[in-house]
Amino acid sequence: MFAVYAQVPNAESPLDSLVVGERPEPAVEDGWVRVHVKAASLNMHDLWTLRGVGIKPDQFPMILGCDGAGTLDDGSEVVIHSVINAPGWQGDDTLDPKRTLLTEKYQGTFADQVVVPARNVVPKPAGLSFAEAATMGTAWLTAYRMLFVKSGLRPGQTMLVQGASGGVSTALVQLGKAAGIRVWVTGRTEAKRALAVELGAHQAFESGARLPERVDAVFETVGKATWSHSVKSLKPGGIIVVSGSTSGPDAHAELQRVFFLQLRVAGSTMGTRDELADLLNYLELTGVRPQIGSELPFGEAAKGFQAMLDGDTAGKIVFTR
Repeated sequence: MFAVYAQVPNAESPLDSLVVGERPEPAVEDGWVRVHVKAASLNMHDLWTLRGVGIKPDQFPMILGCDGAGTLDDGSEVVIHSVINAPGWQGDDTLDPKRTLLTEKYQGTFADQVVVPARNVVPKPAGLSFAEAATMGTAWLTAYRMLFVKSGLRPGQTMLVQGASGGVSTALVQLGKAAGIRVWVTGRTEAKRALAVELGAHQAFESGARLPERVDAVFETVGKATWSHSVKSLKPGGIIVVSGSTSGPDAHAELQRVFFLQLRVAGSTMGTRDELADLLNYLELTGVRPQIGSELPFGEAAKGFQAMLDGDTAGKIVFTR
């Protein structure tokens, strides 16, 4: 079958390991289902996989892609939940110490077919296109959990999103605006800031800019480059919710400010199947739809990977057939 995959890990030049070609069709084990992929979206996780981060060398070749939407053998339209739990796990999907994401142990969604446990498919709302639905499982689910499960924000409060144009960031802007929260963002370029305002941000600022006032919560996916600004932007008792560190994990902790102002830091990773179902219902109820920055055929996947590597994104990059 057709697939976009990582041939070997390559930490220094990840795109050199990207192959657009053929892989064997997957076998369907008991309790698993086959999804005929209609669309799948690109995530930073796919670049990390190409680099060999979070995956053992003997797992290669690995078909890339955590997210996707498609049809089951009976024609049912579904969205894929990317967090695969150990057999028998009970409780929050994200707290399972043996959990894995697609592309870490099991082959991913950038292919004609992908197989996943039966519980890892959720019905696709009719109002979402396959391309829109394919952005939900990682970026939008991550944003939904950060905002509605982890932050404790209420309508009328103020949130700051660091980095204005990535998949999680644009989702946070749209979800926050729809929930009645005042949304501020930072962005490195005028174009990225303008996109955030177009999506619903109430104000957009240059990276590191002094804000008009401190905020109730900051949402971090950037890490080292923005961490100090995030800590300084919080009200006493405020919270930083962090789900990534694209600029590097080794930020200065600012511990004196953290303890003196009683700031809180909460980690957040992906989300649960039930949260994904709730997210899909939320989009149906509000009419909010994801910002797709680029939609490419699977055969041109390398262009999407290069754009993500260069930081040239304006919402989600989606591959379709």
